[in-house]
Amino acid sequence: MKTAVLEPHLETKEAAQNRRMQALPVPSPIPIPWPILSGSRFRIWMQDPSVGEPGLHLIYLPGFVFDGPRDARITTDLPSITPVHKNVQGDFTFPYGTPEFDCAQTFCVTRMTLNMYQRMLGGASIPWAWNTGGITDPVTVSPRAGVTPNAYYSRSQKALKFFYFTPSGATAPVYTCRSLDIVAHETGHAILDGLKPGWLSGGNPPQTGGLHESFGDLTAVFLALSMFDQVAAAIALSKANLHDKSLFIAAIAEQFGMALGFPQGLRNADNNLKLSQVGNEVHAISQVFTGAIYDVLADIFAFEKNRQAATKDPAAVLYEVSANLCKLLLQAIKAAPGIGATYADVVNKMLSISHAQGDPPIYRTFIRNQFALREIVVPAVPLKAVHEGSMNWDDPNFVEGKDILKLEAHHHAADRAVQNRSTCCGTMQMPEYMLNDPKLMETGIGLTDDDVLAPELKALAKSFK
Repeated sequence: MKTAVLEPHLETKEAAQNRRMQALPVPSPIPIPWPILSGSRFRIWMQDPSVGEPGLHLIYLPGFVFDGPRDARITTDLPSITPVHKNVQGDFTFPYGTPEFDCAQTFCVTRMTLNMYQRMLGGASIPWAWNTGGITDPVTVSPRAGVTPNAYYSRSQKALKFFYFTPSGATAPVYTCRSLDIVAHETGHAILDGLKPGWLSGGNPPQTGGLHESFGDLTAVFLALSMFDQVAAAIALSKANLHDKSLFIAAIAEQFGMALGFPQGLRNADNNLKLSQVGNEVHAISQVFTGAIYDVLADIFAFEKNRQAATKDPAAVLYEVSANLCKLLLQAIKAAPGIGATYADVVNKMLSISHAQGDPPIYRTFIRNQFALREIVVPAVPLKAVHEGSMNWDDPNFVEGKDILKLEAHHHAADRAVQNRSTCCGTMQMPEYMLNDPKLMETGIGLTDDDVLAPELKALAKSFK
């Protein structure tokens, strides 16, 4: 018995549609290269091995990271194990204590620091000091550069070097590369040298050197506060009090400091130092500026936390306040003089930029009062018995005054002294910066082109003219 076949004009609409669909070829998906989709993961110390909370965390870096690790801006140097290879998932997650872990950690924190500041500038590339004339050479990061209690940035070597040492009486060495604070601090020197190449010269006033060291310490503080889990941990540990003395955010390089006999860290951003107390020693001077910025952060956070108590979690408030203050400071530094910059130069730029971008006037009151309290600027109106450490706008002694955008510098005898860098980090003690001429040193030859990185390197060359 034959099956009846409908004539085309008698075929149902549904049957016709099915017949046409069966005749169409099945499209094959076009594979997308994995680096575009995945980026790379790293396991790092969020502070250092001596800080139990927050400990080791997994960090994600978007973009191209190749064996080394290396990318267009940063490469690594680990003797006997170069390059360090990523796993099949494209990640650099290694057991703690291994050379590979140290290499991955140091690359990751360096890249996180550069990313943070470039995002503050709307994604614009920040050059290394030698990125002139279209040269795109990266910085080379050495996590185990040798045995000494030190770490430094060198412009002439185009390098960030991190050393290790065994403290007296200890059985295990301390690796500076395992401290987020130390890596961020030294990367901060490199970033600031790219933005202000005239500031590293020893021929500048003491406060210019202080700005360099302070920028390094503040970079560590702001980097920690750029990670929301760190912010949430800080809020929980301190009950939203940035002046809680146990808070890990303010302590700089805890493990390194402990090894040298400083239980609260190598330095502490939550301090009450004034310029009249520190002379011309650059590290001591730096702590005055660092402390003032930290107090401004605490003041703005306390104000916004109270103002937004019903609508926003304190961790979200601190995360936003920190990012905004970091951006304001970076913009003020960019606008400051290229040589011989003083603290007052940066403070006045902060005031004018804050006003221009429409910040609440009380923000500038916090800035004026805190820097006047540190004897950096002369107050616009007499400061009465204001609280040491943090302003309280409900206190009758709190001074608000007019929204003045330019203040006179408070002058000290040490302003005319030669910089004393005797206790500075390795960066400030490098012979190459002890010159009176703050011009850039000679630069070298660029990177070898990589097929994947070539477009980024070409774009960098254009922006680094």
